[in-house]
Amino acid sequence: MQVVPLADTDMPDPEGHPSADEMELGTIFSALADPLRRQIVLLLAAEPPGGERLCGSFGLPVTKATRTHHFRVLREAGLIFQTDFGNRRTNRLRREELDARFPGLIDLVVASG
Repeated sequence: MQVVPLADTDMPDPEGHPSADEMELGTIFSALADPLRRQIVLLLAAEPPGGERLCGSFGLPVTKATRTHHFRVLREAGLIFQTDFGNRRTNRLRREELDARFPGLIDLVVASG
C-alpha cells in the first residue's frame, strides 16, 4: 500500500489541514493579521526547506492554550502543516503549496517581516 502525502490529494484532512485548492486568500490574510501568527510564519520561513519546529520552541509570550489557538488558526488557513508525535507536535510552513497557489505571498510576508 502506497501512502500519498496530503499535498498530493484533493481529499480534506481530518486534522484540519486544507488541501491547496481549499486555501482561501481571505482566510490566510485573516490568520496573518495577528502579529504572533506572523512571527510564527516568519520563523518557519527561516527554516531550511521542509524544516520543522516544535510548538514550544517559538518562545511566544502567551499561555499554552493561546499558543494552541494560534497554531490551529494557521493550520486551518493552510499556512502550516502539523504532525503529531505522541505528546509532541511539529510545525512546518507549507511553502511549496502556498507558492504554487499564491505566488509571491510568503516572499511578501517575509519582506515585510
